[in-house]
Amino acid sequence: MRGVVLGVLVLVLAGCGTADADNPESLPVPTFSESTGATESAAGGGAEKRLPDDCARLLTAEDFAALDARPLGSVTLRTVRGVPQPSVNRTERVACGYTGTAGGAKGGRLLDLNVGRYTDAASASKQWQLNTAAERDGSPSRDIMLGSASAVLVERSSETVLAVVYGIDTLTFILPAPQPVAGKSPGDRLVDLALRVLPQVGATQPAGPPTTTPPPGATPASDGTRAPEPSAVAAQNR
Repeated sequence: MRGVVLGVLVLVLAGCGTADADNPESLPVPTFSESTGATESAAGGGAEKRLPDDCARLLTAEDFAALDARPLGSVTLRTVRGVPQPSVNRTERVACGYTGTAGGAKGGRLLDLNVGRYTDAASASKQWQLNTAAERDGSPSRDIMLGSASAVLVERSSETVLAVVYGIDTLTFILPAPQPVAGKSPGDRLVDLALRVLPQVGATQPAGPPTTTPPPGATPASDGTRAPEPSAVAAQNR
């Protein structure tokens, strides 16, 4: 009987250790809600929770490779922890860099993910509004909702940016030189990534992220002209 149980466990673990790079949809999209952080907080002393020290806890290089239709082992991940910025009430910052290691993408930047944590939701929202205003300047953009998180998608010829505010955290996803993958636009790809990262971030918040509502009258931008690069204010706080 013990041998049978061990055999079953080996089969289960083997199945969990692979991802299909040719089928990015094989990775399930997790669900999340404003109560995620509160539940985790009650279970483990949420007041001491912090952003992860390792970006792999947010999105592994293997998962990103699969979602981006790249071979496994062709993406490397680097984590950089930032310093607090008291002037805007930012207590933490984590920067995640995904870089290609094979083929034409070798050494190339594939995705940047920056997460900032603030003392309170009001401070996070204020900084998010400042950053998105600078990102939008002259660029095609649209407001979207990701569950209970508010987001702005900015599309340029040189990059696509998804800026999100979720409770006390801001998240910025930057896809350089965007190209469609598996029939999806750069914006759709960033939304898929955000839906996978937000539950991981929310679980580390000391209190459940509040529910937000879409800005009134928000409509997708239709201007297709080349836009200027984001201002220094946005670039500094991405």
